[in-house]
Amino acid sequence: MELDFDQPELKNRAYYILSSLVTPRPIALVTTINKTGAVNAAPFSFFNLMGARPPICVFAPGNRDEETPKDTVLNIRENNQFVVNLVDEDIAEAMNACAASVPYGEDELKLSGLNPAESSAVQPPRISEAPASLECEAYDTLEIGNNRMVIGLIKRVHVRDEIYDAEAQRINAEHLKTIGRMAAPHWYCKTSDRFEMIRPE
Repeated sequence: MELDFDQPELKNRAYYILSSLVTPRPIALVTTINKTGAVNAAPFSFFNLMGARPPICVFAPGNRDEETPKDTVLNIRENNQFVVNLVDEDIAEAMNACAASVPYGEDELKLSGLNPAESSAVQPPRISEAPASLECEAYDTLEIGNNRMVIGLIKRVHVRDEIYDAEAQRINAEHLKTIGRMAAPHWYCKTSDRFEMIRPE
């Protein structure tokens, strides 16, 4: 089967087809603040790391249905800062609550029961219950058609104590129970079923 997204009948199906194929995707629960200090928290599954020298991540906040930018975008335009909070099994339901459409300036953390924690290098708070948080400064935003990609320089990383082996300077993957995004619109997966393959020399 060959799918041609230039064909009119498939153009509006690209999101549903591609987001159900390219799985699992990590979830960025992004916290930002506006000029009055109001916190916004919103999840995005079009997200990943894109480099380590310097450390960068990218996420893609789309527009609302009426084609206006989401609160996350408006806030980043104001102060060029955001925090990516990773999502594990313990905060999955709270992350989903943050996806609700609420008026601009309303704090999704309060609605979800999550708690803010002070960041070290940026103004937006991180989420205290998150297994890890990446404090970021926005490097650039690329817009291609109706797509928007925010590139963030990672300035600080906060990791739950049991996840990080300080002596080896490695992540204890067995303690990191992140979830992934699967088929649109409502499917997710756990990442506890893992296997190892040694790369050939």
